Amino acid sequence: MKLKEQDFINTYRDISYPDKIDLSASAPSNIALVKYWGKHGMQLPMNPSVSFTLNQSRTNTTAHLSLLKLPSKTVEFQFFLDQKPRPDFEPKIAGFFEKIKVYAPFITAFHWQIYSQNTFPHSSGIASSASAFAALAKMIVDLEKQLFPSHKDDNYYKKKASFLARLGSGSASRSIAHPVMIWGKHPGIPDTSDLYAVAPDFELHPVFKNFRDSIILVEKGQKKVSSTAGHNLMAKHPFKAIRKQQAFLHALQMTQYLKSGDLDNFIKLTEAEALSLHALMMTSDPNYILIQPGTLKVIQLIRHLRQTLNLPVCFTLDAGANVHVLYPDKISDNLEKYLFSKLTYEIIHDYI
Repeated sequence: MKLKEQDFINTYRDISYPDKIDLSASAPSNIALVKYWGKHGMQLPMNPSVSFTLNQSRTNTTAHLSLLKLPSKTVEFQFFLDQKPRPDFEPKIAGFFEKIKVYAPFITAFHWQIYSQNTFPHSSGIASSASAFAALAKMIVDLEKQLFPSHKDDNYYKKKASFLARLGSGSASRSIAHPVMIWGKHPGIPDTSDLYAVAPDFELHPVFKNFRDSIILVEKGQKKVSSTAGHNLMAKHPFKAIRKQQAFLHALQMTQYLKSGDLDNFIKLTEAEALSLHALMMTSDPNYILIQPGTLKVIQLIRHLRQTLNLPVCFTLDAGANVHVLYPDKISDNLEKYLFSKLTYEIIHDYI
């Protein structure tokens, strides 16, 4: 059942809160196959996106809640990353709490001590904001379930977690569950919504169930352009209309390939989407060139292996220089021999 925004508003009032509550949640990162680039309104996507959910690259978060003596209009909290206070992260988290208060007003009743830890290096080309906000959203939904037992089912709570996560980071909406997630309303894909991500209504073809994602860290460090800034550039982009049309077509095609197991067209489309994303950044105003010589070297090696050894391997890129290498597990040894061992970059091996 498709839900509306008002379905996520918590209307319970005047309850007795416990003095202390401990929460914990873990959420994975994800890698978009069809890219979300450009947004409007309150974190709504310009176009639908389709992603693989990763397994090992996760954010694990715990929170210790203490009941406040007097009600607060804002959420009082402290944030720790790897056991160290990180006040530099707090403005973004505070903004997230402010956005979700109407949907989870009970969060202001407590002081939050939030401890977060990633299983992957920060600023390594893996979407840490996606997994971080997804983990936080899952804890808030768990808190709601504890405070307000109801008849709502797990499907509702997954959608609410995705809905809340989206308000912290758009791609976080896709980091709630399932090997494949679709975010963004599409007339040709059932039950899709701009408000939250959903799993496809079909069984993923066996060829994709053991897929791997090896992230080659061509360039470490903070992004040269933030995701928010990049999305904002699409508002007046000269190719906005044609990109939107392209993305709707690609999203539908991608779901068809994931269902049928059409690996050749999956590879072709995944790489086209990655290059389209960077083409949009290179033609925006201001423009950015985020691909580095090392990025091109890896791409050329991947294409060479496909052509000479007929290996079903492809690449995708986020808004940075690092390369996500996607391939079935059965060719792992070949890639180690002919690709990974020839590179001097750090590589993070993950899987769906």
